[in-house]
Amino acid sequence: MNPESKVVLITGASSGIGEATARHLARKGHRLVIGARRTDRLEALATQLNAECGTVEFSSLDVTDLDDVRAFAGLALEKFGRIDVIVNNAGVMPLSPLEALKIDEWNRMIDVNIRGVLHGIAAALPVMKKQGSGQVINVSSIAGHLVWPSCAVYSATKHAVIAISEGLRQENTDIRVTVISPGVTTSELAHTITHEDTAKFIDGFREVAIPADAIARAIAFAIEQPGEVDVNEIIVRPTASAY
Repeated sequence: MNPESKVVLITGASSGIGEATARHLARKGHRLVIGARRTDRLEALATQLNAECGTVEFSSLDVTDLDDVRAFAGLALEKFGRIDVIVNNAGVMPLSPLEALKIDEWNRMIDVNIRGVLHGIAAALPVMKKQGSGQVINVSSIAGHLVWPSCAVYSATKHAVIAISEGLRQENTDIRVTVISPGVTTSELAHTITHEDTAKFIDGFREVAIPADAIARAIAFAIEQPGEVDVNEIIVRPTASAY
């Protein structure tokens, strides 16, 4: 454990950006609590990282359940006594045109991508205020800046993440707030698309992608700035991306 080690909570840590961030931060000496619904993957990841380099705790986590998220934060307090950073990373992306009326999928995006972030803030912010310090890192997307056909609801949720983050920043002078907005990144997000034409379009769209570790490095950069420096947003795209 290095002198700059922080206690970092990561949601959606069983794959993609969350998993890559857990690996990267553990190897840099931070103490982690990782959460997701797929506990078999979490357990395997925690076992590997603890054997290699770090102190990693894991817990089953449904970010749509406020009590679950509060218990997740409670695990960090029980094991490490504080919360320095929460990375609200869990997200879903079942894209479709509005005309398809996939209302259950709209609601799922709202529940995970917006409520999940709010629940993470609700669980961690009181602890951070009591400490007098902390950092909330919310994962948005380039879709938080742009809208394409088929991504109206997804983009709306990611625009909301940016708005919530800016409000949180303005309201708290002792809490750092960072938005990470990835471009096309290797992940399982596109696997949730059930609309056939959209799935085909996104397959082509995702031919140019960066590895999840690129986003993990951006998160680490924001965390490791001096306490008086608040990196408010990082957009990370493939060099060849047109968007």
